[in-house]
Amino acid sequence: MADTSTQVPLHVEMIRMGTAYWLSSLVYTAAKLGLADHLADGPKSTDDVAEATGMNARAVHRFMRTLASFGILTQSDDDTFALTELGATLKKNAPGSARSTVLTMASPWAWRSFGALEYSLSTGKPAIDKILGMSLFDYLAQHPEEAAQFSESMVGIHGGEPPAVAAAYDFSSFGTIVDVGGATGNMLAHILSKYPQPKGILFDREHVVTEAPVLLEAKGVADRVTTVHGNFFESVPEGGDAYILSHIIHDWSVEQCHTILGNCRKAMTKSAKLLIVEFVLPKGNTPHFGKLADMVMLTIPGGEERTADEYGQLLDDAGFTMTRVVPTASDVCVVEAQVK
Repeated sequence: MADTSTQVPLHVEMIRMGTAYWLSSLVYTAAKLGLADHLADGPKSTDDVAEATGMNARAVHRFMRTLASFGILTQSDDDTFALTELGATLKKNAPGSARSTVLTMASPWAWRSFGALEYSLSTGKPAIDKILGMSLFDYLAQHPEEAAQFSESMVGIHGGEPPAVAAAYDFSSFGTIVDVGGATGNMLAHILSKYPQPKGILFDREHVVTEAPVLLEAKGVADRVTTVHGNFFESVPEGGDAYILSHIIHDWSVEQCHTILGNCRKAMTKSAKLLIVEFVLPKGNTPHFGKLADMVMLTIPGGEERTADEYGQLLDDAGFTMTRVVPTASDVCVVEAQVK
């Protein structure tokens, strides 16, 4: 017999879904106030935290009491508050980049875009363009600090994927791997760490790769990577044996994808491989994180997640043949293709 002790009525489950933004706002505010860093040295009183953050003491007490009820803090009998292991993930530079991810994905521009989901559903256009008056990437280009935070948030969301990709796909035969739109170089660094033979080219816009040198050095592959600045809507570097597009294609409209893929095709030889690292959506009712991410793509960058068949059609239209889809131990697959 199934265990029903933890089940709730369906209407309660639905209400929890509909009010989930309450908790999201609490966690975002904790990250923005740097609460975890204020508590990093040990338990503190409400007055201490309120003074350090410039907030109202009574309101801060109620706020931290609520966070404690979700296991982010603990409240002691003397009314001091301390971090839990969960709460400690919100510290600056903590492994996993949770703080940057929360500050990006629960930011005002993100939730306002989701709040305008109906606009995207009625027009097929990203709501963020209406909210900000410009595209996400134009906005980030004008706000370098948020752009760096956005890049780090991608590590937070997709951090488990690079080692899974490196383990699932054999890169040993390639001499040069071009990471198109590679940002921090996280994917390229994991691949080169596992495979000593290839060299890498990290290709992205100048303001996007600012954090890459530190990461590449930390991974011990900086001497094997050449960083090239550029825009994949204009061209990509020639001479690669493999061209990686990791979470690039899902960001853009079909027409923009054709431009990116067309520039890759121009740079590639007949023997080179195109490797698209993305969520490949299962058909039917099968749950998958990519299906929720698809709504993010709709409302914010204006792209979409796809099934294997949809990737095959997109690639065929762009002058490629999809040769196989390689699953990994993470949520993403490697969609392999070559020039027709």
